[in-house]
Amino acid sequence: MVADWPVERAAVGVMTIDRTAPNGGTWAVVGIIGPHSERFRWASVTKPATALAVLVASEEGTLSLDDPAGPPGSTVRHLLAHASGLGLDPGPPVAPPGAGRIYSNAGYLVLADLLEERSGITFGDYLSLGVLEPLGMVGTTLEPDALAGAAAAGLSGPLSDLLVLGRELAAPVLISAETHRQATSVQFPGLGGVLPGFQQFDDDDWGLGVEIRGRKHPHWTGTTNSPETFGHFGRTGSFLWVDPVAGVLCGGLSDRPFGMWSARAWPRLADAVLAEVAQGASP
Repeated sequence: MVADWPVERAAVGVMTIDRTAPNGGTWAVVGIIGPHSERFRWASVTKPATALAVLVASEEGTLSLDDPAGPPGSTVRHLLAHASGLGLDPGPPVAPPGAGRIYSNAGYLVLADLLEERSGITFGDYLSLGVLEPLGMVGTTLEPDALAGAAAAGLSGPLSDLLVLGRELAAPVLISAETHRQATSVQFPGLGGVLPGFQQFDDDDWGLGVEIRGRKHPHWTGTTNSPETFGHFGRTGSFLWVDPVAGVLCGGLSDRPFGMWSARAWPRLADAVLAEVAQGASP
């Protein structure tokens, strides 16, 4: 299916969990296609990594998820969950905090500034020391020329590192089980908003740094993904999702920007992957 995508280069990988393994199961790669070591721009798939850095900082006591941050009335939690009222780009808020789900690159720039202020080191150094290096994501770096700001969309790296990030989002070693539960459950339930590239939803569910599928349709994951599926996609043709019910995660990188092609191709691939895994076959 990936070979039929209208792209010059793409790399896609699938991991599944062996629930019979000790300690809650082990995630392992079961399928990869394309140049898994080639670097691609991740665009907004940077945000889950930035969120992890903020969550690590919260557990270290550098900051708290409920500390004031951003517009008056907003907190770190609001910023991570796109509920601060800030718009897509830097500028004054366009709504009160908690009034709606407004996808915001600007919110992640505020988080990066706060992390620098509280930790005393640059955001890039904190991300490297707190997330990338501990996970062994040695091929992934921040690109300083990222248009939306490094913390929102600045990472570039290979598929191999993207899958490592996916495994951390599925079964964390950097954060506690309780912090992970909050990150992957709906924050500020009932907020409506626009899912970029798709449409307005009455329940535009987000966790902390990841979008939660819920009942949204159409969607960039498959029609058979569970409502608990969470992840992110980027405008450079990148995506990463984890379906904790199915025990499957899938990530992809490409050289063609997100568009109608990916809105059609990614859900079909997700459904095919989930079907093969359910049948006991390797994708």
